Amino acid sequence: MYTIAELTQKINTAVEGIQYNAEPKNLYDPIRYILSIGGKRIRPLLMLMGYNLYKEDVDAIMNNALALEAYHNFTLLHDDLMDKSDLRRGNPTVHKKWNENTAILSGDTMLIMAYQLFNKGAKNEEAWTAFINATLGVGEGQQYDMDFETRNDVTEAEYMEMIRMKTSLLLGYALKIGSLLGGANQADVDHLYTFGEKMGLAYQLQDDLLDVYGDPTKFQKKLGGDIVENKKTFMLINAYMLADETQKAELDRWINAKDFSAQEKIDAVTHIYNILGINKLAQQKIEELFAESLKSLDLVTVPEEKKTELRLFANKLMGRKY
Repeated sequence: MYTIAELTQKINTAVEGIQYNAEPKNLYDPIRYILSIGGKRIRPLLMLMGYNLYKEDVDAIMNNALALEAYHNFTLLHDDLMDKSDLRRGNPTVHKKWNENTAILSGDTMLIMAYQLFNKGAKNEEAWTAFINATLGVGEGQQYDMDFETRNDVTEAEYMEMIRMKTSLLLGYALKIGSLLGGANQADVDHLYTFGEKMGLAYQLQDDLLDVYGDPTKFQKKLGGDIVENKKTFMLINAYMLADETQKAELDRWINAKDFSAQEKIDAVTHIYNILGINKLAQQKIEELFAESLKSLDLVTVPEEKKTELRLFANKLMGRKY
């Protein structure tokens, strides 16, 4: 069994070794750039870990894992453009470093590269179908996220389904594809998918929480961005549900404000969150989902020592403060 550090090093080396066409430079340089500025490499790592539960030759599926990393970064490149974000992982976003048209075209090319990489990898019809379903599902989740921007009646259930599709689904599919390529039985495949998906839900809710309550010296983007942008997060949805009429009116005032100080808005909405205990409510939901994810991992029928690295990974992921 490989350790997290060993698999991460393999992935980083493989990312550095991706071959790009020499020209046109303004098409491929942004792709090389977005893949070079780091990130946790969570999705390819989970794919390799799922495979490694059953087989040792993880290099055999490296192209499949790189495909998932390329696809994920394609979504980030376009998300940054849609959200008008200035920074990604502490670095200028592609549309800021180059321009919006470059971000669109380079993103489109990254998507094709992702399918090329998967096609070069280990062959398995069920895994290929899973990859297609994963990429389609993320796009559907992104559309729901965009739809929610103009709605003030988004429910918690709708929000949870949106983040399931946009974020956690890809973690589940990473483990599913890895275990399928590793020859796992169907029950194990299903349990690993659920483990990844539930962990992903907890991870996204933690991201919502950290956006407001994270350590500003460690968080790689400005705190309170979701509040400024009126994102329909678990936090805001539950604040509306629990608020009295005065608090709802105050939330409405800030949501509908066209001209405002960003910091004043962040402070005012955070104050309401504090009064209502939204941070505690979110933390409770995170812990519930994380516990459910570990129960699914318990059901995977490989020796317990083989699941050690996955448990360590899950605990490190959910123990972050930034």
